[in-house]
Amino acid sequence: MGVLPTTGDDLDLIAFQFNVQPGLTHKLDIDRDRVRGMTDGRDAVLQAVYLILNVERYAYPIYSRNYGSELSDLIGKPKNYAMSEIKRRITEALMQDDRITSLSDWDFEPGRKSVRASFVVHTIYGDVEATKEVDV
Repeated sequence: MGVLPTTGDDLDLIAFQFNVQPGLTHKLDIDRDRVRGMTDGRDAVLQAVYLILNVERYAYPIYSRNYGSELSDLIGKPKNYAMSEIKRRITEALMQDDRITSLSDWDFEPGRKSVRASFVVHTIYGDVEATKEVDV
């Protein structure tokens, strides 16, 4: 007599229940460089977008190799190349977060030594606008 089901019919008897856990995280006061309580939902996603875009991937061993964005090596690259890479790299970085479903409405403003990317982040909590200025 086995413990595991042996046929597909036995699997119908097994019920799975998934519980959504809150995504509580420490709320950062970016301007004052300190923690101010806890947050979740849309505010937590906004904070995650900010952090992902401002942490250079592979630079800090405390973060997973999947966390952060790779933008610092675009310095000195042609602006047209940099704009296409910014879009690809930011999309790749943010899509690691399962609360983010897609990005759209990209707009690029080339400056003298930088490119400012503006875009919409579509999340499970609604859409949010984001910007990132990248030195090139």
